Amino acid sequence: MRILFASSEAHPLIKTGGLADVSGSLPVALAALGHDVRLVLPAYAAVTRGRHWRKVGELDIPGQRQPVGLLQGKLPGTPLPVWLVDAPLYFDRTGDPYRAPDGHDWQDNHLRFGLFSRAIAALAQGDGPNDWRPEILHCNDWQTGLAPALLAEQPDRPATVFTIHNLAYQGLFPLTALAELNLAGKLWNPEGLEFYGQLSFIKGGLAYADRINTVSPSYAREIRTPQFGYGLEGLLNHRSHILSGILNGIDTDVWNPRTDAHISQPYDPLDRPAKGHNRAALRAEFGLDDTHPGPLFGHIGRLVEQKGADLIVAALEPLLTDGRVQAVVLGSGEKRFEQTLERLAARFPQRLGVRIGYDEGLAHQIEAGADAFLMPSRFEPCGLNQMYSLRYGTLPVVRRTGGLADTVVDATSETLAAGTANGFAFDAASAMELGVALERVVDTWTHPQIWNALMAAGIAQDFSWERSAKQYIAMYESLL
Repeated sequence: MRILFASSEAHPLIKTGGLADVSGSLPVALAALGHDVRLVLPAYAAVTRGRHWRKVGELDIPGQRQPVGLLQGKLPGTPLPVWLVDAPLYFDRTGDPYRAPDGHDWQDNHLRFGLFSRAIAALAQGDGPNDWRPEILHCNDWQTGLAPALLAEQPDRPATVFTIHNLAYQGLFPLTALAELNLAGKLWNPEGLEFYGQLSFIKGGLAYADRINTVSPSYAREIRTPQFGYGLEGLLNHRSHILSGILNGIDTDVWNPRTDAHISQPYDPLDRPAKGHNRAALRAEFGLDDTHPGPLFGHIGRLVEQKGADLIVAALEPLLTDGRVQAVVLGSGEKRFEQTLERLAARFPQRLGVRIGYDEGLAHQIEAGADAFLMPSRFEPCGLNQMYSLRYGTLPVVRRTGGLADTVVDATSETLAAGTANGFAFDAASAMELGVALERVVDTWTHPQIWNALMAAGIAQDFSWERSAKQYIAMYESLL
């Protein structure tokens, strides 16, 4: 199949979050299965600077005084062709893709990503080099949401897929944006782009795409409820017959304990002594007591309520006080959580290590050296760290939500007997329930045979992008 994959970011070219990881991996996996794939991105300054891109054409975009350039290159480290929509007025700027250096959203984001969506629609209709015309247009998140709406009534258009990576981000703009974007008035209705008096980019994908999917089966169900739907649950329920969830994959070359150059000692994840060497190195990195007999917990992530930072602090404190566990935390976020964790680490310097910020190498060492990984998110569309943890023989402790519910099987007598248990899960977003889960971890730690069985079940799972790509191919084929 010929597939045009549209995204506002892709690793390693430009990244602000998980969308970049998907966009830098899934198209490569699709191409590896024999399909003709093109990735299209905006030509941000951070992407074009210092790299060779060849101009291969121009696009005539309605409302633009000058043609928009089209650049071509490769995704670094891969043969995947990448097209860049070159409109310097909109994309040749400092700052990240969505925010100015002062941290505020660019005030013309509707114009920037409106132009990007029109360019995507033009490429989808064969206006790119050599008249290449896709059979599938795969759009991702609100920044590409107008493209399915623009194509909806076009003859001979490709089938359109729209993926929701996080429904909390919707691309909402004032009514005036409709005229500024020169959009057809018939799109302005509650079944179209209108959302409580505002223009909603994400509704362009949700209302007009031929197929909607999101990044885990559980999240696909959750976004149809008021708790997680952000006012769009009615539309999603109306279109539930074309809504599904496909779990993201992970880069199994980068996250491989047997070959990981970031960790103290690469190891077979079932080799407990070799994993113990990484535990010792992690303890040394944070200055923790290396003779402590209890489990070492790890956490990497944004220190915000969505990720359960408050639950981690409240549930860990009593276990640190009575000396039964150790923990290390790597992350940044709200100052109140950063400061609380730093104060707690000062109280228990031999038991708790805290590093504010992010360090890729240290993140790998935490996955390798921790015995269990804390991930009590209030919502998590997919999540990646729990999959990294399972691959590294580190047992995840998660709240049952989104992709966490789809990847972590709670250790119960039934799941242990079936050989499917691979971690610990709880339901309510409360410190009490997390605390009960941590008590279960501490108890299981004293039963090495059970612990080893949990590790083995996690390591046996397939979280490769090839697995996910095959499910996407099946979706595309159903549309054709």
